[in-house]
Amino acid sequence: MTYFTTFASPLGTLTLTSDGERLSGLFLDEIPTAGMIEDFRTFKPAIEQIRAYLAGDLKSFTIPLKLQGTPFQETVWLQLQRIDYGATASYQDVAKQISKPRAVRAVGSANGRNRIAIVVPCHRVIAANGALGGYNGGLWRKEWLLNLERR
Repeated sequence: MTYFTTFASPLGTLTLTSDGERLSGLFLDEIPTAGMIEDFRTFKPAIEQIRAYLAGDLKSFTIPLKLQGTPFQETVWLQLQRIDYGATASYQDVAKQISKPRAVRAVGSANGRNRIAIVVPCHRVIAANGALGGYNGGLWRKEWLLNLERR
């Protein structure tokens, strides 16, 4: 079973999904929820942490996660969680850190398929030249999140 809830944030409406125990999605917009069960209570601890993070009061999450991807994607997502709050890494840096230095494009692809925005901090990955690169939630949100962490 998949549960969901939405809530307002400085980034707009966020949609959370869960298997009832672990967060499986944090989307920076509303998503189709047909077949899902709406249940705010399931997400109360996650929402509290996300709100604290967005207020600048939390630097790391303790939310149990359900990563859903290929083994390579999950390796990338785990590496993203090792990027320190307020720091950035290039796609090439991440590829090297997972011992796949030639997999820069694949790292970018995995980054773009991250379903748990903010908590799995794909916003901290930038281009090697320092440009923001892409972001599924829109570059303004990526910039907002990076600025939040620089404060």
